[in-house]
Amino acid sequence: MFLFFCILINAQQPVSGIVVNAINKKPLAFATLHLSNGKTVIVDVDGKFVIENTTDVRSFIVSYTGFHSKTVPLQTNQKFYSVSLHEKTMELGELVVGKNPALEIINNTILYKDINNPEKRLNSFRFKTYNKLIITANPDSLSGKIDSVFIYEKIGAQLLKVDSSGFKFKKIIQKQHLYQTEKVSEFKYNQTQGMKETVLATRMAGFKQPIYEYISLKLQSFTDYDNRIQLFEGKYQNPVSYEGLEQYNYKILDTVFIGTRKAFMIHFKHKKKSRKAKLEGILYIDKQSFAIAKTVYRVKGVLDISAINHYEYYKEEDLWFPGKQSLKIVKGNKKGDLKILGETIKFTPEEELATEGNKKKEASDFVYILSESKNSETEFNIPVSIRHQYVGIEVKEEAISRNEHFWIPYRKDSLDVRSIETYSTLDSLVTKERYEQKILLGRKVINGFFPVGPIDFDLRYLIKYNNYEGFRFGVGGITNDKFSRLFRIEGYGAYGLKDDAFKYSLGGAVRLGNFSNSWVGVSYTDDIREIASTSYEVDKRKFRLYDPRPLNLTTFYSHQTWKGYIETRLIPKTESIWQLSQSHITPKFNYVFTVGDKTFTDFNITLATASVQWNPFSVYMQTPNGRIETEKRFPKFAFQFSQTLPGFFGNDIGFGKFDFRSEFEKKYLDGQKTSLLFQFGIAYGDTPITHLYSISPNSLNKDAILQRINISGKNSFETMRFNEFFSEEYIALHFKHALKRIPILKQVKPTPVLVSRFAWGTLKHNERHSGAEFNTLENGYFESGLELNNIFKGLGFSGFYRYGHYHLPSFDDNISLKLTFTLDLGL
Repeated sequence: MFLFFCILINAQQPVSGIVVNAINKKPLAFATLHLSNGKTVIVDVDGKFVIENTTDVRSFIVSYTGFHSKTVPLQTNQKFYSVSLHEKTMELGELVVGKNPALEIINNTILYKDINNPEKRLNSFRFKTYNKLIITANPDSLSGKIDSVFIYEKIGAQLLKVDSSGFKFKKIIQKQHLYQTEKVSEFKYNQTQGMKETVLATRMAGFKQPIYEYISLKLQSFTDYDNRIQLFEGKYQNPVSYEGLEQYNYKILDTVFIGTRKAFMIHFKHKKKSRKAKLEGILYIDKQSFAIAKTVYRVKGVLDISAINHYEYYKEEDLWFPGKQSLKIVKGNKKGDLKILGETIKFTPEEELATEGNKKKEASDFVYILSESKNSETEFNIPVSIRHQYVGIEVKEEAISRNEHFWIPYRKDSLDVRSIETYSTLDSLVTKERYEQKILLGRKVINGFFPVGPIDFDLRYLIKYNNYEGFRFGVGGITNDKFSRLFRIEGYGAYGLKDDAFKYSLGGAVRLGNFSNSWVGVSYTDDIREIASTSYEVDKRKFRLYDPRPLNLTTFYSHQTWKGYIETRLIPKTESIWQLSQSHITPKFNYVFTVGDKTFTDFNITLATASVQWNPFSVYMQTPNGRIETEKRFPKFAFQFSQTLPGFFGNDIGFGKFDFRSEFEKKYLDGQKTSLLFQFGIAYGDTPITHLYSISPNSLNKDAILQRINISGKNSFETMRFNEFFSEEYIALHFKHALKRIPILKQVKPTPVLVSRFAWGTLKHNERHSGAEFNTLENGYFESGLELNNIFKGLGFSGFYRYGHYHLPSFDDNISLKLTFTLDLGL
């Protein structure tokens, strides 16, 4: 009985193997294993497979189109099987349609996409999804040995240290996962309002408040009918598309049953070979309706990603609808950078480690991420009403405090011992190590604030430099939720060494609405500002370790401003500020403004302003802490209208301004990116030079090229001199196209960016502005150049050339050389 018991235990152990071509020993991707218990296993793109449970499996049959099938019996002590298949001449019988039957099947699948796509076929639907993500490793794949590390010298070997990391790691993995999180969501869809996710429950090990950015992370596409397939944060051309027909090769592997329906099993692979990660996989196409019944995807790059989408067949609707998904991520073998939530992470692949002499795999190399989702309570064509449809994801207030009874109906299985231990261990670990507080601190710092109790100190006021103030030192801040969730106080104080003057601001605001994040507030400011600068009230100042353009500014005006405002997100997909301000303005240079028979060296302005940022195509998430733009989509638009109010609070000058900005960005599958920025502004009435447009010049007025070298701005005219042009109406267009990174050396991989800029402007009454010499832009201003960004440690180099009507007589004066630096901690 003891011997028989041991045999049973051995039979439950997983076995693995590989399927290869018997002639050339190349792996046969996606071959099929038919187990003796009636189940099937599909090998991966490398021909590898794992049979997790062999309790009732005595043998398996390996089949692959164009090869003889082979039966493999399971041996008691054998855990790895290498299966070699021999090619044969095979006719596909009923599957033969023309030269390549797979192409006609794919063409029919594309033809019937709208009929089979649930989002096109159904008027409405809703369902609930349970998702569980774990970061873990298979304990059986770890040796857990304690190794000794020696240094070999002439006199012999000297013990350096005892390496017990593998042993400790296996002990941890045997008891728990490294990390895990769960989520229950309700999805609602109708063709008028689209789809919305409402998070009913979320739980992240160790955290009382979840990291909401993870909730918005889209790991997989909802269906396989979109033009792009999303896996993790990568997008790939859908093989079921007309564009996909040009990129992929297709081959029928088999015909199989999925439930009671027969399906074609089609392998697709990219036609072009390259070092860049390519999508490969299997499509299961329903034989009758040509609907997608199942997909298997694999991408091997910096990360090795495998994804499976299972569909369920609903007979009454004659429809395949998404049922469950799984996605597994392991370490890949290719070089490159990894982007997560918009941020780039440097990644060291296995092949690079090998070149450094470290060929031994670390325990962490066996770690993988596994995400599994299961849909339930699916309903079709029922009345579905979606509130706040402009918010793509909404996290309920009670979602983070659900008890255990809520979770049980949604879990397909109860939590195993390792999962329970993970929550218990990480809850206590995160509390002990104060990780939640550290993450909160990181969020604040990356946005330019350092929290101290109820106050977030603003790091952007610490130190600055310009040619008028010299070095400017200051301190500023704003109260946080520890002070109050309904009321805030903000302000700053700063002192310039060169102008020997103190500047300050103080204000407060009261919250009107939580969902719309509406505030009403007042403030007073006594400070200076660059003349003719265009800024939108709704724009948030980003935190940068440096701000290069103001370093060379010399012309400012001082202002003492009272301001009352309302800021809100009440209008869908917008942020807006509506304000009334009264300012006393004094130019800090020799300037006289003449209007009729009146002259002004300083003046009062009472200004009503409406500023709106509108991102109609972006996706937003509403959390208990506020609204987050989770997916930035283009184009984006900004509008601002300002008008002085004659007779209000001693207003001296009558004028108005309208400003418009549109941003467009397109990322390509090969890593290139195109950016367009269009700007338009018009000032009408009696507008002083302080409120005209200078269109962001960024070149010093010096003769030698090397004397004009400085750091380039983001959207500045790099060859235009400061105070060279002023306009009361203008149009500007900025074009950038970033090419793929060029690997020159291991640490030198510059990104070439082609840049062209154009501006046009007019000014009707130059005679009104005395004391300032400048030109106008009626004939159009042109510059083009090349940026080589991220050459080394974020540093880069750029060169621009000025041409057209405003081309300067000396050739050298038209050239501008700049340094670029891409370190920007703003979001």
